[in-house]
Amino acid sequence: MRTAYSVETVRAAERELMDRLPEGALMLRAAAGLAAVCAGLLARRPGRVYGARVVLLVGPGDNGGDALYAGARLARRGAGVTAVPMDPLRMHAGGLAALRAAGGRVSDTMPARADLVLDGLLGIGGRGGLRPAAAALVERIPAGVPVVAVDLPSGVDADTGEVAGPAVTADVTVTFGAYKPGLLIDPGASRAGAVHLVDIGLALGGPDAQALQHADVAALLPEPGASSDKYRRGVVGIVAGSAQYPGAAVLAVAGALRGGAGAVRYVGPAAAADAVLARYPETLIGRGRVQAWVVGPGLGEGRGGEVAGLLAEDVPVLVDADGLRGLDTGVLRARSAPTLLTPHAGEAAALLGVSRESVEAGRLRAVRALAERYGVAALLKGSTTLIASGGGGGGGGGGGGFGGPVRVNPTGTPWLATAGSGDVLSGLAGALLAGGLSGADAGAVAAYLHGLAGRRAAAGAPVLAQEVAQALPGAWRDVRTP
Repeated sequence: MRTAYSVETVRAAERELMDRLPEGALMLRAAAGLAAVCAGLLARRPGRVYGARVVLLVGPGDNGGDALYAGARLARRGAGVTAVPMDPLRMHAGGLAALRAAGGRVSDTMPARADLVLDGLLGIGGRGGLRPAAAALVERIPAGVPVVAVDLPSGVDADTGEVAGPAVTADVTVTFGAYKPGLLIDPGASRAGAVHLVDIGLALGGPDAQALQHADVAALLPEPGASSDKYRRGVVGIVAGSAQYPGAAVLAVAGALRGGAGAVRYVGPAAAADAVLARYPETLIGRGRVQAWVVGPGLGEGRGGEVAGLLAEDVPVLVDADGLRGLDTGVLRARSAPTLLTPHAGEAAALLGVSRESVEAGRLRAVRALAERYGVAALLKGSTTLIASGGGGGGGGGGGGFGGPVRVNPTGTPWLATAGSGDVLSGLAGALLAGGLSGADAGAVAAYLHGLAGRRAAAGAPVLAQEVAQALPGAWRDVRTP
């Protein structure tokens, strides 16, 4: 599992460690790791490190010091290293002395040619995008030259991934001590490139965000036992589809069946029921005992009473799409059984009473606000799908209450941006709820498997939602294969 920590947590751990180390030792550790990654990148060129042209974009803080010390190491291996400062009077003194002693130089202009550029302009404390002087340096980076960000791409908010102005887009980010949430969450994540973690010996507490990996998902997947039958494995009820959107019902049922449900009950219009049975004759039609409900995909308007009726039942409920309209905060917060809301950015904006643009610009803030306001587990779909758990029973149980780490899904793919994909995700998450997972765990595991299935189905080509559903069993096998 990748765990990410806030700036405050990282700073506190750094201070605690620095009190026990000689002055400057921690920066030298970070610089050594940074230089090693840069040397590995330069080793792909014909002359390797020797003779490589390396440019350091140097800010006034410790981030600039990391770059200078790393540049000194590269210079001692024969690279030609040039530091271009944002402010020549505010360079890290020790780093600058080390660079000059190793044969590096300082220039007030960007060299016309380079083999590698290090972005050491702003550290993890930077906020609000690049200032004009820093932005001007970034604009002069020669086209096509690999950029390595020091700890975090400058201009990205380390705690949230928000980008409030000009920012660096890196090919590689070398981060120190711990991942930061902004490296995992868009829009910051899309600017980080490949992320390398350098262990500098920090002792850290609880994370602010976490990204599951195969082993984590495999450990959460419901496993049928020798005595399992279709009812013990979990029956999920699907209330979805309408005369206008019968396909939503088919896709939600597909996600549930291929997502591990022991059985699926479909409740909806006759036309949609016929479409479901034509594709999946194993589906049960009509109400009956279930271990979880999924309501909303393709539901259409005027069916809020059905949503309210399901929320009154003491079983887990997933609410998606049209079911998200007009939700009663008090009803959701009063529920004792898990509740999982799965909006996209536009639906989240309506639930929060803000603009879609503000949700997309501040995804972490938005998913936490949803979980806190409604007391539920909230899954915010998008380029980085996020899952947060609210306090109380409605938050899903076992999720640690609001304030615990937000789950960040690492398997998303743009190929999943296709009609009906969200319906498949809802059915899949509903099956996991019926299998006994908490709201937050069901959302996180479903998003992970959905992303893997999307990658499998697409393989670099356009994909249909039904093909994503068909690829779900393969995604299960992927995560369970050692």
